[in-house]
Amino acid sequence: MIIVAVLILGLMAYVRFAPTDTALWHKMPDAAAPGDVTEEGGFRAVRRITAPAAEVLAAVEQRALATPRTRLVAGSVAEGMITFQTRSRLWGFPDHTTVAVQGDLLVIYGRLRFGRSDMGVNRARIAGWLETLGPLTAPL
Repeated sequence: MIIVAVLILGLMAYVRFAPTDTALWHKMPDAAAPGDVTEEGGFRAVRRITAPAAEVLAAVEQRALATPRTRLVAGSVAEGMITFQTRSRLWGFPDHTTVAVQGDLLVIYGRLRFGRSDMGVNRARIAGWLETLGPLTAPL
């Protein structure tokens, strides 16, 4: 019993304190058109923007940083791409969400770091962020 408890605590510590390789997570696949893409361990939403890119990115940044357990990992509004890390409450599993404007498209790409299924968490978080953008993006 003690060995199992130590293993579980060790796994929890690894998940919570493993370093983040910024170069691995601060990147974005190219988007061609508005739409949603669900993939193993992640979700990508692409929307046409109806305001200047900097204004849209600033609004996403503000909303993202208001999300519990979310921090800025890399990038900035001025750079045109921002990556955030959001951790689950109990285990501290990190999800990485990268936001960028490509031409007239806003791309929000969320993916998990550990495991294969995020159980829809990235999709739900990104949908919540998109709801708050209101008229800054065109609906699908």
